[in-house]
Amino acid sequence: MASLSLRNVIKRYGHGPKANQVIHGVNAEISDHEFIVIVGPSGCGKSTLLRMVAGLEEISGGEIRIGDRVVNDLEPSERDIAMVFQNYALYPHMTVYDNMAYGLKIAKVPAAEIKTRVDKAAKILELGALLERKPREMSGGQRQRVAMGRAIVRQPQVFLFDEPLSNLDAKLRAQTRLEIQKLHRELGITSLFVTHDQVEAMTLANRMIVMNGGRMEQFGTPEEVYARPATTFVASFMGSPPMNLLREAPNAQHGGPAGAILGIRPEHMDVTPGGWALQVETLEMLGAERLVYGRLGKEQVIVRMDEGQGVPAIGSTVHVTPRADRLHWFDATSGQRL
Repeated sequence: MASLSLRNVIKRYGHGPKANQVIHGVNAEISDHEFIVIVGPSGCGKSTLLRMVAGLEEISGGEIRIGDRVVNDLEPSERDIAMVFQNYALYPHMTVYDNMAYGLKIAKVPAAEIKTRVDKAAKILELGALLERKPREMSGGQRQRVAMGRAIVRQPQVFLFDEPLSNLDAKLRAQTRLEIQKLHRELGITSLFVTHDQVEAMTLANRMIVMNGGRMEQFGTPEEVYARPATTFVASFMGSPPMNLLREAPNAQHGGPAGAILGIRPEHMDVTPGGWALQVETLEMLGAERLVYGRLGKEQVIVRMDEGQGVPAIGSTVHVTPRADRLHWFDATSGQRL
């Protein structure tokens, strides 16, 4: 197990004036035992960043350290990492046991040690009864656990997860998230986990790197990122539903700077007499709560209401007031938090 350091890491494809830079100077100091999630939309550079840590992509500038070693020029096999992919990448003709043991056999680890490691990983992942099965005889969730088991037996310094839950249905994703949390608590291995799913990011991360357009927009705990988003991008990306960002809000009324963007989360708007007049356009009924979508002037606003507040009719007007202690202000030009 080891710390992980990313220092001004850059990736570009091509050379000279036509080079396409896709990672723009990422800096992150990751402590031993931390579980870090890299989150962002498709094409933001999160998987490219992970692959540079793994050694599957060359870096164009900066430095990557695993423990006390600079690994920029080391092959993946020399970096002491283990990677779990989206597509499982299991050998279909091998049993679960052989899939998990294969890398150790190639590394000429003694058979007794291989059995000890595989049995331990199988116990952690509750795969003991499946060791003689082939991948085709298992569910997607079970196959992903085998892929994780194959990584565990390597006993690496760093785990790298590249969207490992993307092929699972919603129920299995939730279940496997819990298994990954349990796995990290038991093993404590420094981990980088890539996902586009902000729910996965919020539930798994000790800290998260929020990526956008190849840049790190924010690096912090889930609580910090949610409560104090650094930019309008983070504010709109992290949270379901996203934060309301209002360019035409009555700023002076709420003590904000002139011309700034006002951010307010849907759950921080209260239905009150005399508040902003919101014309209801659509509703989402979610059991104990409902989301009300409406117009405030020209801007769409989402309000989260609980089941005790009734159901407003489509086309009706609801009066809402943002909570004064939950307002966020952003620069209208740069999008940076003020």
